Amino acid sequence: MILSDIRSFRHCHVLLIGLMWLACLPRDVQAQRPAEWNAAQIRLHLLKLGVLGKVLYIAAHPDDENTQLLAYLANGKLYETAYLSCTRGDGGQNLIGDEQGEEMGLIRTQELLAARRIDGARQFFTRANDFGFSKSADESLRFWGHERILGDIVWIIRKFQPDVIICRFPEDSRAGHGQHWASAVLAHEAFLAAADPHQFPEQLRYVKPWQARRLLWNTYRFGNVNTTNANQFHIDDGGFNTLLGESYGEIAADSRSMHKSQGFGVPRNRGSHEEYFVTIAGDPPVHDLMDGIATSWTALPGGEHIQQMIDSIQQHFQVDSPELSVPGLISLYRAIEQMPENRWKNQKLQEIDALIQQCSGLYIEATTDQPAVAPGQHFQLRAEIINRSHLPVTLTGIAYPGDTLSMRQPLARDEDQSFSREVVVPHTMPISQPYWLQQPHPVGYYKVQNQQMIGLPENPPAFSITCMLDIAGEPFRYTLPVVFKHTDPVKGELYEPFVVAPAVTVNPENKVYVFTQTAPVQVRVLVKAFQDSCVGYVQLKLPKGFQAEPEQQTYRLMHRGDETWLDFKVYASSIPSQSRTGIIQAVAYQQGKTYDKGYRLISYPHIPDITWFPPAEARAVLLPLQIRGSRIGYIMGAGDQVPEALRQCGFQVTLLQEQDVMHGNLAQYDAIVTGVRAYNTVPWLAYAQPILLQYVYNGGTLVVQYNNNFNLVTPQLGPYPFTLSRDRVTEEDAPVKFLLPEDPLLHDPNEITEADFDGWIQERGLYFVSQADARYRKPFSMHDTGDKPLDGSTLVADYGKGKYVYTCLDFFRELPAGVPGAFRLFVNMLAGRKRDLGSSTASHGKHDSR
Repeated sequence: MILSDIRSFRHCHVLLIGLMWLACLPRDVQAQRPAEWNAAQIRLHLLKLGVLGKVLYIAAHPDDENTQLLAYLANGKLYETAYLSCTRGDGGQNLIGDEQGEEMGLIRTQELLAARRIDGARQFFTRANDFGFSKSADESLRFWGHERILGDIVWIIRKFQPDVIICRFPEDSRAGHGQHWASAVLAHEAFLAAADPHQFPEQLRYVKPWQARRLLWNTYRFGNVNTTNANQFHIDDGGFNTLLGESYGEIAADSRSMHKSQGFGVPRNRGSHEEYFVTIAGDPPVHDLMDGIATSWTALPGGEHIQQMIDSIQQHFQVDSPELSVPGLISLYRAIEQMPENRWKNQKLQEIDALIQQCSGLYIEATTDQPAVAPGQHFQLRAEIINRSHLPVTLTGIAYPGDTLSMRQPLARDEDQSFSREVVVPHTMPISQPYWLQQPHPVGYYKVQNQQMIGLPENPPAFSITCMLDIAGEPFRYTLPVVFKHTDPVKGELYEPFVVAPAVTVNPENKVYVFTQTAPVQVRVLVKAFQDSCVGYVQLKLPKGFQAEPEQQTYRLMHRGDETWLDFKVYASSIPSQSRTGIIQAVAYQQGKTYDKGYRLISYPHIPDITWFPPAEARAVLLPLQIRGSRIGYIMGAGDQVPEALRQCGFQVTLLQEQDVMHGNLAQYDAIVTGVRAYNTVPWLAYAQPILLQYVYNGGTLVVQYNNNFNLVTPQLGPYPFTLSRDRVTEEDAPVKFLLPEDPLLHDPNEITEADFDGWIQERGLYFVSQADARYRKPFSMHDTGDKPLDGSTLVADYGKGKYVYTCLDFFRELPAGVPGAFRLFVNMLAGRKRDLGSSTASHGKHDSR
């Protein structure tokens, strides 16, 4: 079904294939590269063969997991260890780029997988979507769907069959974040429900009920919060692993530092480290996490002989000749095959498969020199295999779906053999879309219909091949994915996922187009070909009241990878007195087919490239909008899309660098804006701040977007003192009270009403100001249900001849989402003071440096 119309081999005497799952070998930084274990890693896996026991760690988000405990359990105790993150972290804030929402979830998924390759654990997810900060478990479960996500956790418990389940958070408000709290509530419920055949019986078609022995809460010390005490059960997970040459604290730090998009780089630590636990359900441990749980083969029927065989292989292992262990591993494989069925049988056979391949010194890979291919098209597949041992290895066949080739090709020692083959992708093959993004989804959860996909961190590979080998007289089969391999002149040899793409993609240049008058707005569409001879035309599907000129444009892309820009002029027939929004959709028509997907490549050096195909859509925003001033200087912070949103309003936006601020002419700008968390992430703002405040005093407008109160580069964010808190308003529809109805911010140049706070997404704002100098005006008050009113979302101060604004409202989300009122309010913040001040509230010749 996956491969068809396969031509004969160019070199029939050579074949290459390998283990697909070895690409996720712990400690292998390059995710897609075939695994090559050194002798110490082989030794570690030999030791793991003799250990039975599984631990499942459960929390809410990427970066919630205790990487030190995971590293210790996986590499020290040698248990099968996994982390279940309820969400993919979609609502997080991005410190390395401007991706948000679904793309943030894609990045954090890969960061978690990168972390697991370091600490040795496995990774699972539910269908829950991180919709942003939540203040209660009830709110989180309402958005997620209580039964839906409970069912997902039950499913994963039944599939993974852990002996011990560990929560990161408590089942109450001490968890801090409502999603943290909800993860603990669900873990407790799932611990019980997984064993009940009457709960989620539809799953029993694939799995059996499973009762873990105990559920524990891993208590913690986070800053001033300490939920540990000496009476709790505790273990020391701070030891040193001689085979890996690192302490578990060092491994954990490297693992946690993979959460780069969240700024969670941490120092490595060494020495003793205590972990504390409270028993939530099941019998409490006394001496060990696995008290009362069989963790050796001797507890299984026929297992004593298996344990003896494993002990002998471990005892006779030679680091300079791992191949000498292969006969013993083959005998062990056959012995386990003959055992009665048990929950460890298949997993241990897979582990032995991998050990035989690694001890035999077999290097095997399947690659292509193209990153993507369209259905119906062909690509060149190159396979490579090397037998780097003295063992007799014979290639006996290679299997493709629907096609198996048999042969007997001895693989001589250290002979690098390869073959090429042209492969055709079936017309019916789906594109490589992340399975949780294949359907539109509401806030709170992803729609996944295939039960077998739920829990998986990512899609199975688009293509895989299987080879049959005779190793020391015994047959083995190995499967591995086809990957994209290329060489970068700086980074060297790189491996990335190989994807199936639409024949052609269409990308609107911007996510939002703002219409403030009937004059045309240019909508550019990038057309990209993923096959040869792409000839067709593109049309824009527009909301009512719009028209495009021309109605359609043709494209002619003769080679795979070619791309071209098409320009449309889009008109709004009129600008209504009330704002409204709609969707602009780009559609390509080619050979009787329609294509309505865009193309996005997300590339960062610490994770594999991510390719996905979002809907080819942009948001059209019609709003009555007046702007005053035209030139904006913008200092990027942690990465956002506000500059482009401002350009859509008609501003000329210049991105300012250090030299521009320190030595440039700031007076040329009508306003200067600092991006989100700029004072956390831009070190030079510490000594540029006096210059920016002098710019304000001289008559400029400075708008500072929100910052975190942790690791500020300067405590003086404004002309007068104020203090940041952790307060936030998470209900995006929370009522907003106008405390200063006559304030110019609400009238100049646009009349701001309560309607301008309609349609906001995810939240109102975060990290509000808690205390502020009396010279700041506070125009708004808002609060979540049941909370006290907060007046620290926005501060405005007249300073010298200019205006200073500090805002915690999350414009970095609202403007890219095309929220009309957010545009109008932000434009008012940018507007300079109109009145002649005469005597200012700050009448000094220089700015106040307090």
